[in-house]
Amino acid sequence: MNEMTIKEIGEKLAVAGRLLIKPLCVYGSKRPPDDGVPSTSISSCVSRAIFSMASRREPFPLFIGKANLSRCCGGGAAWLGFTRFAPHIKYFISKGTKEFRDGAAEYLRATPEIAEDNMRRIGRITPPGDTIVVRSCSDLDGSDPGVRAILCFAEPEQIRNLCSLVYFRADDPFCSVIVPLGPSCASFVTFASGMAENAPKDSVILGPLDPTGNSWLPQSMMSIAIPLKIAKRMAHDVDSSFIMKRPDVAYPKRRSRP
Repeated sequence: MNEMTIKEIGEKLAVAGRLLIKPLCVYGSKRPPDDGVPSTSISSCVSRAIFSMASRREPFPLFIGKANLSRCCGGGAAWLGFTRFAPHIKYFISKGTKEFRDGAAEYLRATPEIAEDNMRRIGRITPPGDTIVVRSCSDLDGSDPGVRAILCFAEPEQIRNLCSLVYFRADDPFCSVIVPLGPSCASFVTFASGMAENAPKDSVILGPLDPTGNSWLPQSMMSIAIPLKIAKRMAHDVDSSFIMKRPDVAYPKRRSRP
């Protein structure tokens, strides 16, 4: 396969998914980009900042790193590998404890033991650099700075077609697309970028699952985070797949009632 630039990969995926929001790319860097904006200047929630940036007509480079964690959600900083998880986080995401935030709880796990075991199974999280950069694929028409994954936001039909494109050339009929637990920032960045020790390395991540993001993520919107290796394959397969060979099946002009 001929090598594509990150911009070209993003353009192909945008065509395949008929995306209205530009595809983003994720990579690590020693320092923030000169034209970058810290995620914390938009929101303490990294994932909310990413979606806010992506939703703009001209997305700007966004970054989060060791130097700008003071206003970042503690959970987000840990899920991106910059800090350790707070000792009482297992209570916060389950039933709560008086020793942490006066008993505040998210009730996302049935018990603290299940929460703790989940985090253990995920393994160590290692960021790809001192700074994590998320920016539009269209920014990178030249050399690749070390992109780990491509992140797209789309509606259900678009997501279905992108997932089907993943399977166009996949060997594994079950785990090429997965929906792992975790916060939105893990769905957007951590898992597909290969940062979590025990996460499958060649699986596309569908999400997000975290209901705490429902207040800012539109009801009709989902995310799909794609390891770069898989994104390259998908981009090359667009023209030979159902996307171009059967466009009226992928995106019907006429639809019958159920």
